[in-house]
Amino acid sequence: MMSTDAKVGILLVTHDPLGKVLLSTADAILGHCPLPVEVLTVPLDADPELTAAEARRMATKLDRGAGVLVLTDLYGSTPGNIACSLLEWEQVRVVSGLNLPMLLRVCNYHALDLEHLTEKAASGGRDAILVCAGRNIQSANERK
Repeated sequence: MMSTDAKVGILLVTHDPLGKVLLSTADAILGHCPLPVEVLTVPLDADPELTAAEARRMATKLDRGAGVLVLTDLYGSTPGNIACSLLEWEQVRVVSGLNLPMLLRVCNYHALDLEHLTEKAASGGRDAILVCAGRNIQSANERK
């Protein structure tokens, strides 16, 4: 658990306009996310080096002593690669596969430290994936 009053900063690095839409939807559902959040939307024609520099600037602004959790939409894509480039910093964690349940989980567990919040983000995104067929609903884990 978190030992100080500092909160983990959240940086969404996504294809344009996904991050803005997800944050807007989360804010509409929750009222607002109590964590400091920045969104870096990456257009398809973005310059990766310039965009990575912007991501570093945003992460620096967000880190108030508790670290930064970076959520990205697609591993291996330009936004995902930019997000992973921040892993050179000790107090940064990256989770890919960003979806609305993941973001809601992060906002709801805002008092957690970086390590525990990272785990909550991953489980929130993963556990919300369900196959709905008639009355039989299975989680992704149950289908294995």
